[in-house]
Amino acid sequence: MVNFEKENTMIYFDKVSKKYNDHTIALDQVSFSVAPGEFVSIVGHSGAGKTTLVKMLLVEERPTEGAVFFESVDIHGLNKRSVTDLRRRIGIVFQDFRLLPNKTAYENIAFAMEAAGRTDAEIASDVPQVLELVDLGEKVWNFPHQLSGGERQRVAIARAIINQPDLLIADEPTGNLDPINTFEIIQILQKINDMGTTVVLTTHNKGVIDTLEKRVITMEGGKIIRDDEKGRYVL
Repeated sequence: MVNFEKENTMIYFDKVSKKYNDHTIALDQVSFSVAPGEFVSIVGHSGAGKTTLVKMLLVEERPTEGAVFFESVDIHGLNKRSVTDLRRRIGIVFQDFRLLPNKTAYENIAFAMEAAGRTDAEIASDVPQVLELVDLGEKVWNFPHQLSGGERQRVAIARAIINQPDLLIADEPTGNLDPINTFEIIQILQKINDMGTTVVLTTHNKGVIDTLEKRVITMEGGKIIRDDEKGRYVL
């Protein structure tokens, strides 16, 4: 098991439980920490609690018990403005891409920069660079319908990291992809992590986990049942 302390942590879940009115228990006394610069995979079958855990980090759900800390700050005690500031430090990638269909790859990423108040000069400089980083330098002006699933996910990753977040959450990012595109997406996530960004990946893809050889937190029924520094998918 990985030991956790509040010191030198980015994320700290302290005995977090989430219970809904229908008596469903989504999280049950969950405790773990993530250090800055770590790459952590969270695995488990559907209903294990992975999605609720991500929503807790984004302050989209509140704990019934316990607390979630980001750099020692209890994020569910923040006011609305502070929550907005927190979310700007977090990039998120979803399984279904969530690109704007009427905007090109460039425009989808530029839109995220505009929302963060970045200048036209910064946009013109940074967007081509981030598209090169995800190996899409030649697809700058393509619309989502002109891209493959893997290419659309790479645009989504580029959009998620364009404002240089401290944390990247990749929530089942390869769920709709074939094995070749899955491998390419994981390679890009590793590259982003190597550049210093903390990465939290949720997945049920055994091949991805076994290839990464990074820390793996295994969930079942809302509980953490394993936490291995260099884990494999054992469910």
